[in-house]
Amino acid sequence: MEPGSRPPAPGAGAGITVTVAEPRWRASVPAVESLARRAAAAAMRAARARGTLALLLADDATLHRLNARHRGKDYATNVLSWPGADGGGDIAIGYGVAAREARAMRRPLARHLAHLVVHGALHCAGRDHEDDRAARRMEREEALVLRRLGVPDPYRGPAR
Repeated sequence: MEPGSRPPAPGAGAGITVTVAEPRWRASVPAVESLARRAAAAAMRAARARGTLALLLADDATLHRLNARHRGKDYATNVLSWPGADGGGDIAIGYGVAAREARAMRRPLARHLAHLVVHGALHCAGRDHEDDRAARRMEREEALVLRRLGVPDPYRGPAR
């Protein structure tokens, strides 16, 4: 899947698709598709966004290629997002980078994945963190959405 390559879904808010292209996601995160879909839907509701989202759970090589092609950055990253015209968009998340980050923060990978999905979905809904004020606002919104999902605030408190 490449960003923008999926056919448009009928109607506003028609759905969220999750493609698991890297098998380690399924091996490491129970019910990974359901978790990703719930996190994306919660973020879209909180942002009052009505568009469709496509999530790609991929490997680092794919994120490296996408990051180079779309951002001119020659490295793998944790999450990339491409806002769509309908208020939704495309999100890609790299397994290796996300797994290393989760281990470094002593957090379960499922919890970190939920955070990355929420972060990407909020970007698709028009949020950014280009300056300190916008970053604080986006972090607060992420924490609120994650709390509704039963996930502790990733910006505060102990890692576990």
